[in-house]
Amino acid sequence: MSQFTLPRDIYFGRGSLSHLKDLQGKKAFIVTGGGSMQRFGFLGKTEEYLKEAGMELKVFAGVEPDPSIETVKKGAEDMRKFKPDWIVAIGGGSPIDAAKAMWIFYEYPDLSFEEAAKPFALPTLRKKAKFCAVPSTSGTATEVTAFSVITDYDSGIKYPLADYNLTPDVAIVDPDLAETMPPSLVACTGMDAFTHAVEAYVSTAANAFTDPLALRAIEMVKDNLIKSYNGDKCAREQMHYAQCLAGMAFSNALLGIVHSMAHKTGAAFHTGHVVHGLANAMYLPYVITYNAEELSAAKRYEEIADYLKIEGDKREEKIQRLCHLIISLNEAMEIPHTLKEVGIEEEEFLNKKKAIAANAVSDACTGSNPRAIDDEKMEKLLECVYYGRKIDF
Repeated sequence: MSQFTLPRDIYFGRGSLSHLKDLQGKKAFIVTGGGSMQRFGFLGKTEEYLKEAGMELKVFAGVEPDPSIETVKKGAEDMRKFKPDWIVAIGGGSPIDAAKAMWIFYEYPDLSFEEAAKPFALPTLRKKAKFCAVPSTSGTATEVTAFSVITDYDSGIKYPLADYNLTPDVAIVDPDLAETMPPSLVACTGMDAFTHAVEAYVSTAANAFTDPLALRAIEMVKDNLIKSYNGDKCAREQMHYAQCLAGMAFSNALLGIVHSMAHKTGAAFHTGHVVHGLANAMYLPYVITYNAEELSAAKRYEEIADYLKIEGDKREEKIQRLCHLIISLNEAMEIPHTLKEVGIEEEEFLNKKKAIAANAVSDACTGSNPRAIDDEKMEKLLECVYYGRKIDF
């Protein structure tokens, strides 16, 4: 038996932020990031709408990119003092992910982070609060997913928390918020969404409910990402919806080793930080080539190519052209091809690649990758994405 889980309500369209005034509760704990939501007036609107709903408010601001365990613990402590019955997270993937993790420890103060990090093993949430997510970026889709990614900076490892309990009750997908993104963020979040959809479609857990969402998201990203990057407002709106569709797909079909690698390389290097969406964009063509050696995966990649009307006489040619499409999107948005181009020093990479490979293989996303991988092959794959080498194994 399989499961397909989405938020109870998804509001979308320009101005849909106003649905906050329809929430029913007494206290709302607002979680947000570094200040852009305040600068652009959306935090103020959030507070106004929630006050109109008759709620007492507390704001937890300043969640950093790639939120830390320490930030999560501080937020959970503030929640326990305030005792909200609604948690409202607004901003990029980081504050929403952080708020999800805070939610866990608000409801279960004695739970350890190690226990929370066990995939799909959380105790039942909503004993104290419900959750509303309002994304301002068009990539993570955490507003509709069962995941939260939290970083342990002491070990340099990102931990994906995974449980259907974490799927928000309400998602508000208002493209007005996405207008605040600079082009570099449009690029990284957009390729994150593209990767979500591709990995969901070829995942071993893909199914009849997730496939249409994944394919449509892939098509929408292909058609709108570069236009959005160049400032087209209509395309920016479509990207906000596309990333949400991709999120619905991967939250239920799961992901693969592109994300395993991104999780374990993001905070691993002192000589260069690898932004999550940028990592996915770089790694995806390499992983497609690796996975395509497995016939079942190759057939699924060919189906993506056919859906996008990518021509080719043979399956291998279509898959190669699919990779070229991804590379061309990256190049149009100045996303590098390799970890070396990001600025990671070779000595540090060589010193850490073995440990990173082992961590990536044990990542929660590896289990649903369509082709098996071990530590040795993962190390080779990392070498390819560092040096730009061809995948031949």
